[in-house]
Amino acid sequence: MPFGWEPRARDFPRRNRLIAGASLGVVVVEAATRSGSLITARLAGEFGRLVFAVPGSPLDARSQGTNELLKDGALIVTTPHDVVQALAPLSQYDLFSPPLAEEPEQEPRFSLLPPDDSDRARIVDALGPTPTEIDDIIRHTELSASAVYLVLLELDLAGRLHRHAGGLVSLAMDP
Repeated sequence: MPFGWEPRARDFPRRNRLIAGASLGVVVVEAATRSGSLITARLAGEFGRLVFAVPGSPLDARSQGTNELLKDGALIVTTPHDVVQALAPLSQYDLFSPPLAEEPEQEPRFSLLPPDDSDRARIVDALGPTPTEIDDIIRHTELSASAVYLVLLELDLAGRLHRHAGGLVSLAMDP
């Protein structure tokens, strides 16, 4: 949601679905019987993700949900290693080794040369009085992002570009 958005109860299930779908597994640390965390855990199970739960005291209402998850087949978690060990076979990455930096094997696919007049004309042609996303201009012109941004800066400094909310741009029409 955008900054300043007031949280609404109806937005949470969508957020929970996104969390469940984007993860390899979900760990529920504490959950009352009617908890949003249990919705996320249920969705994760439906999506074929691993569901983990931290056991809690049977006398604590905040642990009733996690204890029910364990009874329903969630994997028990007592240390972070439990999660890493269960996810390791599902991950294509080595979860224990630090990543190694490698040099690229090929040259960049576009040159770092400044845009020429024909590039400038293509960008101006892609602009109009209607606000347009810069990514759309890059896709339409098939120029590098650096070239498009440079030409947009030139147009802005010349007073020929309007910038709009959301990062949209349009060509300034002559009065």
